[in-house]
Amino acid sequence: MSLKDRGTKKWTSLMLPEHVEMLKEVFRQDEYKEKPILDEQQKVEMDTMLQCALHNDLTVEITYFADHDYKKVEGKLLMIDVLNNRLALEDEIEIKISDVIGVNVL
Repeated sequence: MSLKDRGTKKWTSLMLPEHVEMLKEVFRQDEYKEKPILDEQQKVEMDTMLQCALHNDLTVEITYFADHDYKKVEGKLLMIDVLNNRLALEDEIEIKISDVIGVNVL
């Protein structure tokens, strides 16, 4: 007698759609990235670059952490609002200062 195993076909019929969605969510959460911890020297260096870019009207590339991922945005800095913890760039882009992890003056 020959045994033919159908692999995963045999088990997928037993899973409810809710279980499939929960498994997909678990796999998505495994791919989340963690926000790096910056030391004081890095923060001071980024602050100096931002102030220089603001006063000299230079284009900057800002790397920031949002939605469990690293994102980059490029543009001219319009305002640094320390009281509300945000940076304003052209094209109405706003970034939290606490989310910034890297600044590069272009």
